[in-house]
Amino acid sequence: MIWLIIAAVVGMVFAPAMWLRPSPRQQRSMRLREAANRLGVRVRLAPSPLHHDGDRMPAYRWPYPAERPGPDFMLVHDDEASAALKVFVDGWRWRKEPLRGLPATARERFAAMLAALPADAVAVESDAEGLTLWWGESQDEAAFQALAGRLAELRDGLAGRPDNPEAHRPLRSV
Repeated sequence: MIWLIIAAVVGMVFAPAMWLRPSPRQQRSMRLREAANRLGVRVRLAPSPLHHDGDRMPAYRWPYPAERPGPDFMLVHDDEASAALKVFVDGWRWRKEPLRGLPATARERFAAMLAALPADAVAVESDAEGLTLWWGESQDEAAFQALAGRLAELRDGLAGRPDNPEAHRPLRSV
């Protein structure tokens, strides 16, 4: 009888610690985010780019070099986009199209990268500072490394193509 009481007390002591332990999904997400950080990708939880969604979502950001800012745009997956938005490639629509057209090589690289994205990718966004992938973190580390390489290539192809080049020129001393 005394052993039963001791086991119950020990169980009550360790039960809260077990609740605080990360779930397998949380552990996988932590490993994925650490791998992304090692590749130079900035990861943050930010308000979702989807209009109907008030939740926070993982945003993986590949920064542009400071001297070579990128274009401003946002592509949204068809599952999340209005049919009124302009189609870029099959499955993806412009919510915000870049002001300057993309060169053919960048468009081809972009289309290939979009085709390789996981099914839970909902948006790809760019501004002067970086290229951002909004997704549900469904891949493992090995698959993410291949995806990260494609996104880094795309970032390199888009770098130096800001929508407003005058705003990003260094100031000249007089």
